[in-house]
Amino acid sequence: QFIPLHYHGQMLADDQRMSSFREAIEKLVPEGSHVVDLGGGTGALSYFASKRARKVTCVERIPHVAAAARRLLAANGAYNVTVVEADARLFVPDEPVDVVLCEMLHVALVREKQVEVLESFKRMHEQKFGIPVGRIIPEASLLAVQPIHEPYEFHGFYAPVTRFYPPGAVDAPTIEMGAPEIYATIEYLQPGIFEFAVDGTLTCTRDGYVNALRFITKNLIGIFPEEGRSADWHMQYMSIPLPHPIQMCAGEELAISFQYTQGASIESLIASVKAEKQR
Repeated sequence: QFIPLHYHGQMLADDQRMSSFREAIEKLVPEGSHVVDLGGGTGALSYFASKRARKVTCVERIPHVAAAARRLLAANGAYNVTVVEADARLFVPDEPVDVVLCEMLHVALVREKQVEVLESFKRMHEQKFGIPVGRIIPEASLLAVQPIHEPYEFHGFYAPVTRFYPPGAVDAPTIEMGAPEIYATIEYLQPGIFEFAVDGTLTCTRDGYVNALRFITKNLIGIFPEEGRSADWHMQYMSIPLPHPIQMCAGEELAISFQYTQGASIESLIASVKAEKQR
């Protein structure tokens, strides 16, 4: 999935995303270091890193986005950033890297190639320089799933379709039918997880109908042990409708299963989703 320039405005306007990356980079990038920004887009993360790093290499595949990054970084005075037009999955730097930035993220880690890109870079870096990458930002992602009820009525038109909406949206009509359950934890310095296969149960905490599963992704952009906290970015929720609503009572369990490959299409995840009341 390659993101054209006209989508980057939304990402730049996401305050939680931007502030979490800025804080993590300001605290975790060593002064005088070499930083590589894989899939750098307009160069915003490279700009944050340029304040501390000796050298920043921003890798962006799409020509018009790379051109915009060069223009914007120059306009912001980030003259120690070099924009390289290349596929991030194949890029090998000319010297060892202290910190890797990579924001090729999508809710549930579908569509974009975050894990694939980082695994390729880690492998090639160690092969060339004989040392592993020291730090990756973001540091981890938590993936969770939750039983919910969505009205799916739009001005009288009933349409159960996949939906995206911001976490904590006050006007969201969604009814939470149970608590979220984490199904995967990805630490990006560790060997990557490419396949997700879930076969388990979710406990309902209220009476009603479950007609969708909500997928939740929390990215730990930077972890600060000395402060006992992290800089987090909660991505948009994604709700996937079930084939049929399932009537549940509080305390009953919903058996669910799904499987998909990291970076695969949303459609492949949707096609695999199954749910039924636990007997």
